[in-house]
Amino acid sequence: MTARPILTVSEMTAADQAAIAAGTPGTELMARAGLAVADAICDRFTPRPVAVLCGPGNNGGDGYVCARLLAERGWPAWVERTDPPKSADARAAAALWTGETCDLGQGARHAELYVDALFGVGLSRPLDGEAARLARASEARADQIVAIDIPSGLAGDTGRPLGDAAFWAGLTVTFHAKKPAHVLEPGQSRCGEVVVADIGLTAEGSGLIENTPDAWLGHFPWPSAQSHKHARGRMVVISGEAWNTGAARLSARAGLRMGAGLVTLLSPPEALSVNAAHLEAVMLKPFETEMELEQLAAEVDAAVIGPAAGVSESTLLNVLALARTGAALVIDADAITVFRDDPEELFSVLDVDDVLTPHPGEFERLFPGFLKAAPERITAARRAAQKADAVVLLKGADTVVAHPDGRAAVCSNGSPWLATAGSGDVLAGFVAALIAQGMESFEAACAATWIHSEAADLHGPGLIAEDIPGLAPTILRRLYAARHG
Repeated sequence: MTARPILTVSEMTAADQAAIAAGTPGTELMARAGLAVADAICDRFTPRPVAVLCGPGNNGGDGYVCARLLAERGWPAWVERTDPPKSADARAAAALWTGETCDLGQGARHAELYVDALFGVGLSRPLDGEAARLARASEARADQIVAIDIPSGLAGDTGRPLGDAAFWAGLTVTFHAKKPAHVLEPGQSRCGEVVVADIGLTAEGSGLIENTPDAWLGHFPWPSAQSHKHARGRMVVISGEAWNTGAARLSARAGLRMGAGLVTLLSPPEALSVNAAHLEAVMLKPFETEMELEQLAAEVDAAVIGPAAGVSESTLLNVLALARTGAALVIDADAITVFRDDPEELFSVLDVDDVLTPHPGEFERLFPGFLKAAPERITAARRAAQKADAVVLLKGADTVVAHPDGRAAVCSNGSPWLATAGSGDVLAGFVAALIAQGMESFEAACAATWIHSEAADLHGPGLIAEDIPGLAPTILRRLYAARHG
């Protein structure tokens, strides 16, 4: 399996130019692109009146090819254009189109399908005029719109509209690799289904990938016939006070479900009876001071701290104590917030085996201004990982996992059902369990995030955090079958 790269606009432009320099004419690349779009349309729709909206550049050229191929296959197709083609390759493609051509929005017939070949990823200005009007109307008919490369009006590197109008599509056909706009919100929601077509390019990008099993399944820690509980990883979770224990138990249960061999809830004495009443396979041990915590965690592989831990001096001291043990830390929630006045104190004890799992508000507390200053979440998460010298898992509909060495992965299977209390606590437990079993922290964070979202989608409406650990085995079974047949 090979990780799926995500290319920036400049990287994609360089890939096109490299292919042309190596001897593939631009017209041939355009012909392959237009064919891929026509094939994707024919695979999903029956013939119907289709308006192909063409701009003046190479995106429009792809549209002319698509229109010609659809017409040759018996589709009633016509072209509506903003301007005559301006690039040499687009002019060559337009010259082969002999069907009806009119100005944008002036088609004499009613279209039942629209192909957006107006501007693609190279657009650098807001849509205006008739293009903007059509873009505003597109949300209500997104299932009738196929975008070539990217819905027009979106910035290819950020997924954000360049102005107050951008197209929506039910299907987007892009080439060689996804771009950031295909995986970052709000662009991801505007793209619909994304098909990545091979047109013969070879660029691999610069460390940004889509978070799919292709990126990490080969390193997933499946047990062998010789495995035993001690070999499958020792993980601890730090409980909050007696009235705040549920979040830590969610993390602990999640760790068991994700395969950690031994999971122990380390609990303040006053919370022991509450936790004991709710635990079965998870073990329970008391601690009173950070020194006792350090001793109890001295031989563990991974530790979760933060879920309902309390924003207190004791939480801060407990984080520092765990950092002295050598265990990989998964730091979440209150254990992040407690360092908001001095993030450097936290960063000074972290290393690349540790994982920070903030939502945007917690991210701002540790890395003030990073999100606002960055063009998109990927840049912010990468910068944060470098500053903290730890893996950063920036949660959201388009969760980004970043490593200090510059690697980053964007999760494109985010689930709306995860918007429920406690789901992040489960995710922290998933991450820690995979690290405890020997998975590299960056890959563990990626795998846990993907499985977390797939489990939520498996349940759908009505999901609560307590459901997620019990859904994980179905996803794990699918992954095992994909790996082992």
